[in-house]
Amino acid sequence: MAKLPDFEALAIFAKVVELRSFAGAASELVMSKATVSKAVTRLEERLGARLFNRTSRRLALTDAGHKLAERATRLLTDGEAAENEALAQSVAPRGLVRLAVPMTFGIKAVAPLLPEFFEAYPEVSVDLHLSDATIDLIGEGFDMAVRIARLPDSSLIARRLFTMPRFTVAAPSYLKRHGRPTHPMHLAEHKCFSYAYMSTPNIWHYTNSAGEQASVRPGGQLRVNNGEAVMPALIAGLGIAELPEFIVGEAISSGAVEVILKDWKQAEGAVHMVTPPGGPRPARVEALGDFLAAKLPGTCKRRAKKSTKAG
Repeated sequence: MAKLPDFEALAIFAKVVELRSFAGAASELVMSKATVSKAVTRLEERLGARLFNRTSRRLALTDAGHKLAERATRLLTDGEAAENEALAQSVAPRGLVRLAVPMTFGIKAVAPLLPEFFEAYPEVSVDLHLSDATIDLIGEGFDMAVRIARLPDSSLIARRLFTMPRFTVAAPSYLKRHGRPTHPMHLAEHKCFSYAYMSTPNIWHYTNSAGEQASVRPGGQLRVNNGEAVMPALIAGLGIAELPEFIVGEAISSGAVEVILKDWKQAEGAVHMVTPPGGPRPARVEALGDFLAAKLPGTCKRRAKKSTKAG
């Protein structure tokens, strides 16, 4: 008769992967570091492969560890979900939620809402990871992410919250010196700033009301991996940028930049709440997800109204 999988060791391994620490996993699981270490060793012996390369300063997954991490994390998540589903509905959400959000959107839209969330859910804590890079939710142990894009097909579960308009903008001083483009193809003759994490890097796509499409690969002196980093050079009149409303809306409203190519529309993305696949999620994750889904659209619509009036 075949042995059952060592579910406990797999779950402990997943927690070590999530926290990148044996001591951290032991603390969160309320067990000794020796117990955690023995569980991982037991798993390595059973599989006949090392799962971690360990030094005094660093803990890194081996190839075998990487391959096992996703399934082990899913096993841990499913186990936690099963327990949460079995708990009485009156149990208050508690514990840690790991949330990944694009940097500027996180600072401007998500972080200001957290005090209200913490007041409503005092036993829930949030690990807010700010980065414009696309995070591997499953491999890196995140509970959810906010993504602003046209999402590709994947196994992740996406909840669309609202559209996010984009604008092509320039400072009045730039337009005075270099002229105002009236067709997307004119951008090839201008200095433009590019963003590293666009779905089609360095290519800007446009459509007008007649259905005409245009794609241009503009060039310039600055390429960034965070849209907010463009703003000083943009306002200084050094080039043209194509940015989402949450980054450039206030500058449009104040007159620091102007919307150009108004007869052309960029492909709009949307703000999505994304979670790993699987069954019911822990109550703490559901609580934060429902809270942000209720609050974010109103917060961003107020910003959008200001920039639309100014544009």
